[in-house]
Amino acid sequence: MPQVSLSEMASALASTPTLVSFPTDTVPALAAAPAQATLIFEAKRRPPEKPLILMGAAFEDLAPYIQGDAETMESWQAIAQQHWPGQLTLVLPTSPLTPPNLNPLNTGTLGIRVPNHPLALELLAQTGPLATTSANLSGQPPLTTAPEIASTFPAALTLPSNCYQSTPSSGQPSTVAKWIAPGWEILRQGKIHLQ
Repeated sequence: MPQVSLSEMASALASTPTLVSFPTDTVPALAAAPAQATLIFEAKRRPPEKPLILMGAAFEDLAPYIQGDAETMESWQAIAQQHWPGQLTLVLPTSPLTPPNLNPLNTGTLGIRVPNHPLALELLAQTGPLATTSANLSGQPPLTTAPEIASTFPAALTLPSNCYQSTPSSGQPSTVAKWIAPGWEILRQGKIHLQ
């Protein structure tokens, strides 16, 4: 597929089932509208026991997809305000609004994140939250350049090549923290450490 502008990518996501890739602060993402998350599983050959992450431009955009009592939601928001935008994925109890194809095994949780990357945030502000994962075939190392991504995922829309190099990414996946009341279980340690 051709390289497209950010606005063209947002428009395609809004109008048709579309697979896209864009840079983030960790590794480039492979993404689709939440209702079209099956596209990602098929393209990556990703097993259903590996759920996708819902990425958004702000905690407020992601809050409808999670659920907890008022006090717990406040504590989650406080963690988000401390570390977002940033390299932290929070795995939280999911709300009925979450499309089931984000987590085919229906474990009752959802990973959410706000990336610290200007292009990603601009796209997510236009599209609303997107189903995401790293741009690579399941079990393979993350791809980091537009040509690699286009070669592996020819159906995916990508941004111009310089977009993937213009703002440095860490190359390291995000820290993943799962809420198990009354605290956090670290499922994957990345750059961010929770106290």
